[in-house]
Amino acid sequence: MHAFQEKILGNSDDPFGVASTGLTWLPKEQHFGITHENRLVAHAGLLRLPVVIGDAETEVVGVGGVAVAPGMQGQGLARLVVSAALEHARTMGPQHALLFCRPPLVALYQRLGWHPLDEDVRVEQPEGRLVTMPLRTMVTPLHDDARWPSGPVRLRSLPM
Repeated sequence: MHAFQEKILGNSDDPFGVASTGLTWLPKEQHFGITHENRLVAHAGLLRLPVVIGDAETEVVGVGGVAVAPGMQGQGLARLVVSAALEHARTMGPQHALLFCRPPLVALYQRLGWHPLDEDVRVEQPEGRLVTMPLRTMVTPLHDDARWPSGPVRLRSLPM
């Protein structure tokens, strides 16, 4: 876990509830945060990643490490920090942002403008293994004219 998330969530073994997936995750490269009374209370991270959708090789901006401190949830901080991250993502080149979330969070992300993918998404893991992502994959366009292509999706890296 990155130090940013540890400041928000403490030193939990599984702060995002994804340890049961058994997956290895990439650290984020760009970080966005909200502070309250000199304490970091919300975080989102970004990482540009290669992806194959159908026959098309392209890139997406992966969003991950979204966290809101206990006691600060329900105040719109996830919306604020994800919106700030997406504003920057629009300058990074890819047409879409992609994230993986646990089923209970799908409705939250849908309210923020994300769309669940119906297709299975394959992700790389150490030793070159390809696995089907057990979490829900969601996407959002970064530009008005962006259209998600049809076809199977393969992240050409570890998930973020």
